[in-house]
Amino acid sequence: MQLITRLGFAVILVSLAIVSSASRVAAQSHGTTTITRLYTGADGQSHAEDTAVAWRQAKLLAELNESESVKVVAAQFLRWPRGFVWEGHPASKRQYVIIVSGRGEVDVVGGKKVQLAPGRVLLAEDVTGKGHTTRVGKDEDLVMLLVPLAQEP
Repeated sequence: MQLITRLGFAVILVSLAIVSSASRVAAQSHGTTTITRLYTGADGQSHAEDTAVAWRQAKLLAELNESESVKVVAAQFLRWPRGFVWEGHPASKRQYVIIVSGRGEVDVVGGKKVQLAPGRVLLAEDVTGKGHTTRVGKDEDLVMLLVPLAQEP
């Protein structure tokens, strides 16, 4: 059991390193770090909106910034094969989806397409309704890190 717990923490640390790396690139080029939130609207359809990460001065060192902590329950890598299409599926649970490698896109209502590329972070909250469609590019598999959020009390 301790091995599983240690492995889980190792996976979370790797995910934080990936997000941190992606955040540094985004922060340097755009001045902000964004997460794309997928959610179910009142119409029962999946929608997407970009939201900026709220930064504050880190407690560890004044030169560093940090975000609010988020309680998570696990982490899991997932690989979808190149060319794979999953039509009309809601998220299985509220979770962060961090793109590690590969490319693809998520289609939501109104024809809006969210491009998936390494470093992209999604907050999948569209757990009800008709869901979204995910397409994996034809050149390589899509590797994601799924980080489910703990249920709010």
